Parts: sequence; C-alpha cells; structure tokens
Amino acid sequence: MASQSLYHTYKRYRTLQTSRIYALPIVILMPHSACNCRCVMCDIWKDNKNLKQLTEHDITGLLTALKKFDTKQVVMSGGEALLNANFFQLCRILKKQHIKITLLSTGLSLERNALQILEHVDDLIVSLDGDQPLHDAIRDIPGAFNKLKNGVEYIRSINPDYRITARTVIHRLNFRNWQAIIEAARGMGINQVSFLPADVSSHAFNRQTAWSEPKQHEILPSENELAELQEGINRIIANKADFTNHFIAESQGKIQDIYHYYAAFYGRNDFPFKKCNAPWVSAVIEADGSVRPCFFHEAIGNIRDNEFADILNSEKAITFRKELNMGTNATCVKCVCSLNLSPLTNLN
Repeated sequence: MASQSLYHTYKRYRTLQTSRIYALPIVILMPHSACNCRCVMCDIWKDNKNLKQLTEHDITGLLTALKKFDTKQVVMSGGEALLNANFFQLCRILKKQHIKITLLSTGLSLERNALQILEHVDDLIVSLDGDQPLHDAIRDIPGAFNKLKNGVEYIRSINPDYRITARTVIHRLNFRNWQAIIEAARGMGINQVSFLPADVSSHAFNRQTAWSEPKQHEILPSENELAELQEGINRIIANKADFTNHFIAESQGKIQDIYHYYAAFYGRNDFPFKKCNAPWVSAVIEADGSVRPCFFHEAIGNIRDNEFADILNSEKAITFRKELNMGTNATCVKCVCSLNLSPLTNLN
C-alpha cells in the first residue's frame, strides 16, 4: 500500500481548520436515480419513472477537481448504480486517475456483472435485510436474497480474496431477525457486516417531505418493543468473537447505540452523539448533478451549472461548514450514520 504524502495530510488538516476544501478524500456518486428494489424504509424507487443519471461527460468534468483535491476514493451509491448502462465506463474514467472505487449495491445483478465488477471495482458493499424470507419481503422483490447470495458466491468462486461487506438497516421489521442476518452474511461468504438504525426523519432517500408519524412508526420499533430490542442487542454483544475478529464492523458500544437511537424517539434518552466530519472530507453528487455536503443536508450547487471545485468552496458552502454544529443541528442530531475521517487515515 502506497504511503500518504505529507502534503496531502497537511491539506486535510488545513481543510478541517479553515472549512475551505483543500483536500477531499472521498466523493460519493449516484450514477443512476432509480432502484431495482422497493424497500419499505426507502422512497428512491417511487420516483423510478423520472430517470436521472450521471454521464461520461459529467464524470470527465469532475477530473480536474478530483485531482486538485487529491480524491482517493469514489463510492458509487444510488439508487442502484449498476442500472446505469455506462457504469463501467464511468469506472474506467476514474480508474485512469488511480482512484479507488467502492460499489454499494442491492446485489440483484451481481452475478451477470461479476467479471466487470472484479475488473473495475475495488470492493463491494451489499444490502442485507434478513434471512431469505424476510430479505425478500423487505426488498419487496421475490428471489432477491438468492440473487444476492448467488452473486456473492459467484464472485467468491472467481476471486476468493475479493472484499465484499454487507450493510444492514435494523428497524421494526427485522430486529428480531438480527442473529439470522449475521448467520446469513457469514454463510454466503461476506467479509464483514455493518449495522445502523433506520433514518425516518430526514429528506434523504428521495423523500419529498419528511415522513409523518404514522409512516415513521411503520419502521420505528414501538416503545413497547424497546425491551425486546435491548434483549436482542444483549445477545449480539454477548458473542464477543464477532467483535474481536471484526466480523461486525461496529464496536459493541455502537451496536448499543442503535437501542439509544430508537429510545430517543420516546424521550428515554438523548440521541447518541456522532462525531462526524463528513462535509469536510467528502461530498455527494446525485444523479441529476446536485452536490450535497452529505446525504442528509440540502444541496449546495449542481455540477451542470458550476464547476465542482467552485461549488465546494463557494461562500455558501464555506459558511455552511463553519456554522455547522453537530450537537445542535436538527439533521445531525437525528443522523443515523457518520463519517469521521482523520487526516492521518490512509485511503490509498
């Protein structure tokens, strides 16, 4: 692994100190606005008819800024990125700049894209919601689990060392299935599994308006279910081997915070504080070209109107970062995930 230059490290420190972007280690791209699942905790698929996607021209137009800001990693998110017919050409453009590519996928089309994934994508993160019956029910796609499993196993058969991790949103419909999710991940050859609570309060995931209480409580565990949620977490935490060998990505404390997150909706405790510097170390570019400081905050520009570098260091963007208080900002307080990247972290 190549060492990180002192100059790059300095630029990352300088960014954190001034709120002006000098280095941007991570960029999240959404190559395609549509999704091939109909998940209960997400509204992206409800807008599938209004197709938006990033083009080769869009990606080529980013290269000057990505080089200027020493971007090390591009995360392909969505929607389902593989629905973009030119997805692997987008990867080729980025790989020529020696940028690492991570793909987030529903897993439905892994098997037919396996060879190109192995050629153009450095690592893969798949969504896993339960054992076979529950995963299919939450995704609302018959056979979704087996397509995911077959795809993972096929990639493994070609390259046993290729890194594939899973991400699971824990919520009312699957918290009782938690141990089965861990076993399903292990059984299909996943390297690591990560857990987070469901976002029910933001405008992310294509919500034109934040969910109202009735919709929230389809996903939130009820107050009467909190004790059962805690019992399930106790069982997960008791298996220390999954934490010491890092099969579960989070610490035991962060797994416990999933309970605290849901309990906060009923006033039982504060929302867990998340140390995060995402707007200083990353940016999100949506399928229509909109640029966001992170998934959950409002857009600050569009790459089809202005240069990416100019958007990131506009007066609006710098002011946003300078004034953002993670402990009091309503969006940050209820955020379900965080990115806290040290300037010393090597992404090469």
